[in-house]
This record gives sequence, C-alpha cells and structure tokens, in this order.
Amino acid sequence: MTHVQTDNNYPDMAGIWSIQPFALLNQITLPIYGTDTRYEAYSYPINAAYGPGSLPDGVVAPAEYCPDCQGLDFDDTVGDNVDLVAGIITANDPGFYVFSAPWETVHALMETINQQENYTLNLSTSYMGPNMVYAIVITPSGDASLSIYDSNLKPPSTYPELPLPVASAPCVHDLQPYFNTSRTGGLNGVVIPGTINTNERIYIIRHAEAHPDPTNHFEDGNFVGAGLWRALDLAHALSGKISPNMVYSIDPSQWFYTGHFNASYVRPSLTIMPYAIANNLPYYLVSSFHLGDPNQAQLASDFFFTGGTFSNQTILLAWESSRIKPMINALLNSYGGADLPLPPTAWPSKDYDTIWTVTLDAMGNVTVDNDLCEGIDSESLPEMAPQF
Repeated sequence: MTHVQTDNNYPDMAGIWSIQPFALLNQITLPIYGTDTRYEAYSYPINAAYGPGSLPDGVVAPAEYCPDCQGLDFDDTVGDNVDLVAGIITANDPGFYVFSAPWETVHALMETINQQENYTLNLSTSYMGPNMVYAIVITPSGDASLSIYDSNLKPPSTYPELPLPVASAPCVHDLQPYFNTSRTGGLNGVVIPGTINTNERIYIIRHAEAHPDPTNHFEDGNFVGAGLWRALDLAHALSGKISPNMVYSIDPSQWFYTGHFNASYVRPSLTIMPYAIANNLPYYLVSSFHLGDPNQAQLASDFFFTGGTFSNQTILLAWESSRIKPMINALLNSYGGADLPLPPTAWPSKDYDTIWTVTLDAMGNVTVDNDLCEGIDSESLPEMAPQF
C-alpha cells in the first residue's frame, strides 16, 4: 500500500516494490476471462487497496472498498492491518502470505497479533536492518512459531545491471500506424482553452508485459516476469530519447474486478518506478480520481493539461493502455475546430512499446504524435523475471 509520506507528496513505494520479486519469481495459474481455459505465468497479484478509514489526504474515496484486495495501512489508525491478518488466520486457508511495510508498521502488527491470538512469539523489539525477514508459521492446529532470516543482501549503491542484455527493436509502427496532429489557435476554427498549460511535454507509455496468454486476457493487476525485464531496462532504452524532470503514474491502490476476482492495479506504477530511481527523478501518483470513473478521460486531461501545475514541465507518464488515447482525445476536443483528426482509441494488445507524446507550446497550441517507441523487443523478453 502507498501513502503520502513527505511534504512534497512523494508516495512510499518501497513496500510494494520490495515484494514484487516474490510475486514475479513464482508461478500462478489463473482462469482466463471469457474462456474455459486456465493459464500459468510468473505473476502473483499484489494487494494494495486502501481499507475503510485509511485514506490519506488527496486520495479520492473509492465507490466501494475492496473486500479482499486490501494491503497494509502504514499508519493503521483504525486497526485495518490487524483485521486483515486476523481474517487470514481465522480462514485457516493454507498458503504463503508476504507483507512489506516500514518496521514500525510490521512490529506493531506482529505485537498485536501475538497478543490477540495468544501466541508466545519472541518478537524483536528494535529494528534489525533491511535484511531481516520475519516468518510466522501457523500450523493447522493453530500453534504459531517465529523464524527470523537474514537475507545477507549487500546491494550496490548504483542502479543494477540486468544479467542479460535486452534485445532492442526499431520503431516500425506496425501495431500503431504513425500519427501526428496539431491544434493551433485561429486555424481551422481552433480556440485555445483558457486554462491550458504552456511549455509542457508529456511522454505517455503503457505498463510492461501483462497478458501472456494467446487471448491476451491473463489478468491479475500485476505485470508478468517478462515485464520486469522491460521495467528495469527502461532507463537504458529511453536514454537519449527523452529527458523528463518528473515521473507520474496511477495510484496502485486502485482496484478492479478481473472477471474472476478483485485485484489492485499495480502494474503501471511498478513499470515506471525503476526509471525514476535510475534517473533520480521525483515520482508521483495520481490519486484524485479513479480510472474506472466514467469521466476519467476528461478528468485525466484536465489533471495533466490544465490549471498551470505542469506548465514548463516535462513528464514521463505510465498509464493504462485503453485510457491513453481517450485522454489525448479529450484534450484535442477541448480545442474545438472542424474536421480535425483524432487518434483511434483502441490500443493493440501486443503493443507494449509505443510512446505517445503531447506537446504544448508557449501559446498553448498542442501537437500529438506517436513517433517515439521504447525500442524493446517484447517477443524476445524471457518468461521468467531476471535473477541477480
């Protein structure tokens, strides 16, 4: 789960990123929506939805709180964490449950569960460092024991190098034909909106590989093992192509129904996070509206392109593919004009590489194109996530 951590509204993504390797190095078999088939992939869902009473300032309340995809609440002012873990214990459903949060949150949770369940676990009273893994084992009879493992990790201070090079691919526009359009005030009936930003550029990318089955309907809210190769290579692949000064994505606490179960929508934010780390850029989440809002295209357009917040800024944005071009079209439609082209709203399922660029000049005139691509060969990415 994320929360606003600093005065600059930076989200705490360390917890969700720390457990992503657990999710991607293990295989799960899921039913495929619209078919009678199942598909196995390296990708477990990560639960990150907010529970009732845990919303930070600036986060829009969901129409409904997810009943079964709640993550840990870092503040836990209303006891959501204890309720979550106690529910897992009571259900007595065998399995491995991996949680990640700051030490203060983890310690408070273990202490309360230890007392509430009448366990006699010998818990640590002080922080022992980032390498410690606390494993509570509960037997079918209800007995509990605690083991503490030292991962002995010694990560370098520099950005990691992938164990294998990632194959590049040219921008050939096979999946999305080349498109370019502009809106210039006074031409073809165009009127520049009064609240439009100026001197702004946004590069918009899709999340990493997520639907490996033949029908492209494998879905758990996360990306798959192959997608981690793309996410970790983005900094290299985009070097020399773009120079953003900030990074944005959608809040991973937002959730949806896959057709079979509820899932937190974590993959866009986890796709773009390595780029922000590699380039030491400020990283923000959009939390003021939901992707599922019927008016989300206009809300996203207004958020990024009006009000002056992002004037004189260059942004790299990771977004949900089917909502990228509707957002762009909402912007273009705000200029009016007659018989001016709009990009088709569909996004090909196999396309993880196209970059859409929106540029607002000093007068607020807008240009949109898909000239750029990430340049990563999706078909050559290994199925399993990289191991270091």
